Amino acid sequence: MPTEKPQAKRRRLAAQRVREARDRLTSTTGTRVAFDYELLRQFADNRLSASLVILLLVGTVGFLSSLWTGAVTAGVWTAAVLIIHTVIVTKCRQFLKEVPTNLNLRAWRLRFIMLDLFYGLAWMYNLIHPVGMDEGSSTFMLFVMLLVVAVSSMLASSLPIAVFAATIPVTFAVALNFALQGDLHNYILGIMALTAQGYFTLLAHRLYTAGLATLVARAEKDALIGELEQAKAISDEARRRAEGSNIAKSQFLAQMSHELRTPLNAILGFSEVMKGEIFGTHAVPAYKDYSNDIHVSGQHLLGLINEILDLSRIEAGRYELHEEPVSMTTVVEDCHHLLKLRAQNRGITVHNVFETDLPRLWADERALRQICLNLLSNAIKFTPSGGEIWLKVGWTAAGGQYMSCKDTGPEFPRRRFRSCCRRSARARTPSSRPSKAPVSDCRSPRAWSTCTAAHSR
Repeated sequence: MPTEKPQAKRRRLAAQRVREARDRLTSTTGTRVAFDYELLRQFADNRLSASLVILLLVGTVGFLSSLWTGAVTAGVWTAAVLIIHTVIVTKCRQFLKEVPTNLNLRAWRLRFIMLDLFYGLAWMYNLIHPVGMDEGSSTFMLFVMLLVVAVSSMLASSLPIAVFAATIPVTFAVALNFALQGDLHNYILGIMALTAQGYFTLLAHRLYTAGLATLVARAEKDALIGELEQAKAISDEARRRAEGSNIAKSQFLAQMSHELRTPLNAILGFSEVMKGEIFGTHAVPAYKDYSNDIHVSGQHLLGLINEILDLSRIEAGRYELHEEPVSMTTVVEDCHHLLKLRAQNRGITVHNVFETDLPRLWADERALRQICLNLLSNAIKFTPSGGEIWLKVGWTAAGGQYMSCKDTGPEFPRRRFRSCCRRSARARTPSSRPSKAPVSDCRSPRAWSTCTAAHSR
């Protein structure tokens, strides 16, 4: 139903808000717990993937630093930075090997931040150590600072606090060194260092936001896939239950049909023998009429059983049409002959208007006969005494054939035509007598003919 979709959407949004609130309460960063792990995992992956690049960077800067600080000092600094880098790589590998459910994310987060802080302090020591500041060393300091800040911002973008821990000491030391020189050139270099820090901080924040948005989109996609799979499982289960119920109903109807047909055939047979007085006349004449009533009632009950079985087959999609060449005129004439006596008893005149030279149709004769019988019986039932009924068979404008049953009975309101064709509905006529026309499911031939008869008035 259309009203069910907004309700389902509201329930899904409410569940999502509750889940997000719970995740924020249990998270260390204000995001979902699963996002905390994914962000730390990205940090570890970035560090491991860039480990060789950082080794090359440390070696190159160490070699160039020896021009100002000497080989021993530069070698000690290089060894210290490599040790810190080795610890970072080892911890990253250890983090990735552990099971996510057993991780203490808060402790690992603090551990990575502290390691990046030591890493930044080591670079700061190298940049403020040169003795005898000149134009060459100033340019070198600014270049190394930009390089370190850029690399650290890219690698630690999934952990914003680690970005500050690795870059702020370096930038602060370089800017302070330039400011202490007291000339315009170094002031400009200090401002450039601070501006570069702000730019790379903003860039790292943008990368962090983009990565978090990607994680949110992936989580929503996974949640949607899970909901779809759950809905499919529920639908499959409901379908299996419906099929099981339908099979049980079909088996029940088949069993009941067999159980009812067996005694009903005996009733029809014996009542026909008694009605025909085959073994002699009845001592009481009324017994013959009673036998005829029993036979007619049994035939009516048999027809009801057949209609119930037909409806069950139609609902199950197993109603088979036995199509063959059929003359519609012959079928309508036979139906008129069967119900002619009933119409005469009620004083109703039936007129046949059949066009000649009609070819045979490719149809199910039994279904066509049932439609015609229902149309004509309803017309007889709802037409008052002295009325008239016209049975017509002829050509349509499109070259097909039609069958029409029109009577002088009360007109059925068109506004109630759809309602009477619903399952278990009953149609009341505005006639003086309180007759009721039962209407079954419109998928059955009986219901179709009933609705057509009502519509033809």
